[in-house]
Amino acid sequence: MQRVLVIDKNKQPLMPCNPARARQLLKQGKAAVFRKYPFTIILKERDGGETQPVKFKIDPGSKTTGIAIVASFKRGLRAIWVAELTHRGQQIRDKLLKRRQLRSGRRSRKTRYRKPRFLNRRRPKGWLAPSLRSRVRNIWTWLKRLNRFVPITNLAMELTRFDTQKMENPEISGIEYQQGTLQGYEVRKYLLEKWGRKCAYCGAVHVPLQVEHIRPRSRGGSNQISNLTIACEKCNLAKGTMSAAESGYPELQAQAKKPLKDAAAVNTTRWALFEQLKLTGLPIEIGNGARTKFNRSQQDYPKTHWLDAICVGESGRTVFVPQTLLPLIISAGGRGSRQMCRVDKYGFPRTKAKQFKRVKGFQTGDMVKAIVTHGKETGTYVGRVAVRACGSFNIKTEQGTIQGISYKYCQPQHRSDGYAYSFVSATG
Repeated sequence: MQRVLVIDKNKQPLMPCNPARARQLLKQGKAAVFRKYPFTIILKERDGGETQPVKFKIDPGSKTTGIAIVASFKRGLRAIWVAELTHRGQQIRDKLLKRRQLRSGRRSRKTRYRKPRFLNRRRPKGWLAPSLRSRVRNIWTWLKRLNRFVPITNLAMELTRFDTQKMENPEISGIEYQQGTLQGYEVRKYLLEKWGRKCAYCGAVHVPLQVEHIRPRSRGGSNQISNLTIACEKCNLAKGTMSAAESGYPELQAQAKKPLKDAAAVNTTRWALFEQLKLTGLPIEIGNGARTKFNRSQQDYPKTHWLDAICVGESGRTVFVPQTLLPLIISAGGRGSRQMCRVDKYGFPRTKAKQFKRVKGFQTGDMVKAIVTHGKETGTYVGRVAVRACGSFNIKTEQGTIQGISYKYCQPQHRSDGYAYSFVSATG
């Protein structure tokens, strides 16, 4: 179980405490719940206190980023709070594509002409696509948020994972990095990731795998990454000097030429994230993927994003992880739509325009607890609310959506902040 974050009466961060200690303070009236996600209590009387060195560690990923808070105690380093942050890059890409197609359709139909503007804009230096920029901002948001509740003294991040092109320019980043191809010494690791850590021919897993040429060197094949795959020893010997197409696998060549999008996304944003973290002024420890994997293997930890974050860098060599520690699952979902009203299939409004963002002190997306004492919907409901101007709300719970709940029965639990939260089960 994670430790509870603590702040003093002046809202300054203190060392996190055990959940049992937090329950005791709440029961005695010495503390109150300040925030539900991440769960934080505020002490009513205490002002300041001693703290230990605390490190904020991240393992950036294309779809999910591991976050860990590691504290230094007398007996060594200990993980006290962990999370997995799921990004919404693909959602942003899909919405931008939909908008582009809609505008293109308008121009072709001549229903409402809008002059295309894709040729009169200049991108600033270091520009990132919105789907990539959101990854950097999500991590930055959570660093700032946790820094308000935890006395963070150091940072650590995994800066390199794949060398996706020959380092003729060590500072290459941004869109240039996406256009490169792998020509580094981490070829094997790249191939294992790209081909799913299984034999490309028979699909065997958990067996020794060899780097194999799709078109053999003896027949003019090159060492370029587009000509390489991985295979078990049996398949490699059976293939011999034949090409993949001749041995019955013509689709391998096309698959090998496909870029590893996840690795490209990480490599494109890593330097932007590093520059963002430097703005904090805190010392930053840098690690690479090979070191993270070595630290995790030496401590016999399973492969997860949050455990990778714990094992980042030199400080990840020996970190105690309690067996009861479970990560908070954070999913970026945005803050709703700016669309004022719904439209029909012809593009004409079919609903009234929004007039109020907040109704009776509530906003769509807030987590609430509704205790309905009488009526058709009598019961207790916990979930996210969808507000209506009339004051009759809908509450989306795990069991389904409950309609027609008056605002009078709703008690706020957590204000909408653009993220959804859950915990991994002990068996998951």
